[in-house]
Amino acid sequence: MLVQAYNLMAHAFLLFLFFSYIIPANIHGCKQTESNSLLSFASTLSSPHLNWTSIDCCRWKGITCDQDGWVTRLLLPSKGLKGGISPSSLANLTHLTHLNLSHNLLFGSLETQFFLSSNRLEILDLSYNRLSGELPLSLPSSNIRTVDLSSNHFFGAIPSSFFQQASNLTNFNVCHNRFTGYVPSSICLQSSPSVRLLDFSSNVFSGNLALGLGKCSKLQVFRVGHNNLSGLFPEDIYYATKLEEIALPFNSLHGAISDKIVNLTNLAILDLSFNHFGGELPPNLGKLSKLKFVTFDFNNLEGDLPPSLMNCTNLVELRLGSNNLEGDISMLDFSRLTQLTKIDLRVNNFTGTLPVSLYSCRSLKAIRLSWNHLEGQIQAKILSLKSLSFLSLGANRFTNLTEAMKILMSCKSLHTLSLSGSYKGEGMPSNDDMVDFDGFQNLRVLTLADSNLNGQIPLWLSKLKNLEMLLLDYNQITGPIPSWLGTLPRLFYINLSNNRISGEFPKQLCRLPRLLYEPNITSQANQYEFELPIYVRRVNQPTIQSFSTQKLYFFPATINLSKNNIVGDIPTDIGQLQLLQFLGLDSNNFSGVIPNHISNLKNLEGLYLSMNHLSGIIPSSLASLNFLKEFNASYNNLEGPIPTGTQLQSFNASAFEGNPKLCGAPLPNKCGPNKGIDADKKNNKDMHNGLHQLPWFYIFTALGFIVGFWGVCGSLIINKTWRYAYFQFIDNLQGKVYVMVTVCINTMKKRLRG
Repeated sequence: MLVQAYNLMAHAFLLFLFFSYIIPANIHGCKQTESNSLLSFASTLSSPHLNWTSIDCCRWKGITCDQDGWVTRLLLPSKGLKGGISPSSLANLTHLTHLNLSHNLLFGSLETQFFLSSNRLEILDLSYNRLSGELPLSLPSSNIRTVDLSSNHFFGAIPSSFFQQASNLTNFNVCHNRFTGYVPSSICLQSSPSVRLLDFSSNVFSGNLALGLGKCSKLQVFRVGHNNLSGLFPEDIYYATKLEEIALPFNSLHGAISDKIVNLTNLAILDLSFNHFGGELPPNLGKLSKLKFVTFDFNNLEGDLPPSLMNCTNLVELRLGSNNLEGDISMLDFSRLTQLTKIDLRVNNFTGTLPVSLYSCRSLKAIRLSWNHLEGQIQAKILSLKSLSFLSLGANRFTNLTEAMKILMSCKSLHTLSLSGSYKGEGMPSNDDMVDFDGFQNLRVLTLADSNLNGQIPLWLSKLKNLEMLLLDYNQITGPIPSWLGTLPRLFYINLSNNRISGEFPKQLCRLPRLLYEPNITSQANQYEFELPIYVRRVNQPTIQSFSTQKLYFFPATINLSKNNIVGDIPTDIGQLQLLQFLGLDSNNFSGVIPNHISNLKNLEGLYLSMNHLSGIIPSSLASLNFLKEFNASYNNLEGPIPTGTQLQSFNASAFEGNPKLCGAPLPNKCGPNKGIDADKKNNKDMHNGLHQLPWFYIFTALGFIVGFWGVCGSLIINKTWRYAYFQFIDNLQGKVYVMVTVCINTMKKRLRG
């Protein structure tokens, strides 16, 4: 009996567990209306299939329900969803608190119907889609805490009533859209005092920043960069003392930076770059001890750097380039900035020597002090910066380039070295100067331009197997272009323009590995980013800083040999450089014709051939250069018609002037009716291929004579029997011919007499 009792109890317990598992699922399963709404939403999507097939929608992927079977969360980020969003179907999910459809490919607009019914919504994340249209008049719920609509195509002004019900809003992000009008600073006045993040960056907002931001007492992040804002910086923002980040780059704000900024003691990121801020930096800026990133590039700031700035011991990056700052920076003590990784003070009026105290900042990765008035020499103490990968000291008054290179070649982490314009009139460090050279093994970019350096291109450069960009333009370099330059495996950008280089275009340069094909190394190189943006002038545009970037692959594959004394033909092998984008050969002494093989350079965007001694016609094959944007062949000896029906007609007439025998659009002089027929074939095929075929003609003629003569005469000399038979045959033939001629003559005489 006791055993039976235990068995009954065990069965009863198992049944209890079973029903306790089954019953809640039946009682609190997904409601049919919720299931229908979700299926209606899914039906608007083209792909991929969500695989919502089970009966209970609460068990579907991305769906969460409450205990009563109401859907409370719809979370489907980064699922590759495509199609139009259906606010009407989502509007029936009246208990929804979290909606996350970010990082998909959804399109459509946010209808008012959805916002009116979603009065329990707390989290709304529709970022990184293709949604568009204007925003509704107001947010749907007083419960809403986070709204992220960033990286879409929304437009129009944000309604002033949009935040009226959002008393609990903490995060609002609409960056990377097309919103216009004023930045709604009223968000802080009445509706959302608890807001912590406001991101309005990368839109088309304009006008002044109105007062009100100071009322957001809990605001930590304020971003409004990349807009069209103007006017003064609102003073009341200095009362938002919880602020940790202020980012306002790329606007037109002006005025001085107020001393009240020291109230923002929690500030870690301050980016005011690319504006019109002026005046001096606040003297007590150093009281912001939590500052990590200071970016004031491209403003109108003036005066000395406040010594208190050296008290910001948490500083990681200090960027003050392109201002009017001044003073002796060698007097500043940088040694306390032990966490400093990047310092950029370019294009200012600083004086003194390279600060020795910088060498105590052992975390430094990038130093740029170019375009100032610094002087002196680089000291060996710089080698204590073991992580230094970016050094730019150009356009100063430093001396002793050779010694500087001897020191810097031991910086094993150095990737970018720019000393352009700092060592005026000195000699290029020669191979004899760089004895036992085994340095710069990781160097990717070397610029020694704009310095009037004399000498030749030194042999030690051939050991820089990781070099990708070499800029030696605007110097007094003489001698030929060394053939080993074409063996550097990573080199894709060469600028030797504006020198006194002589000799011919080396054929080895037509075999640069990086311009022939894309080996595996380019996949690694394409990922590389410089520690600071670098600026490069385009070919034939020396006065324009055309672009800047931190990504290596943004720089076009270039060979620029303009304005030298290079002679000879343009090698036909140049057609092998299929990845070349810019080729500058102008203002030299090149002769011969424009080779047809240039048409193999399918990626070519700029071709500069002006001011040489080129002759013949412009090959019609250049029409295949579909990416050609810049072309100049002026002041040569070219003739014939400019190829018609190509983009060559789209260039200005100045690209062809100075060639008196050249005709056709865009030049005003028209071609004659027969001019230019078969000219392309004559110019390039005959003049080039013909030159190669001419020796073969003589060779085959000589071989034919030798074979024919010795095949007959040789056999008669060697074989006596053949020789007797041959001469007997000749005698018999002679007799027969004599008889036939005599008979013919006598017959003709008889006819004439008759």
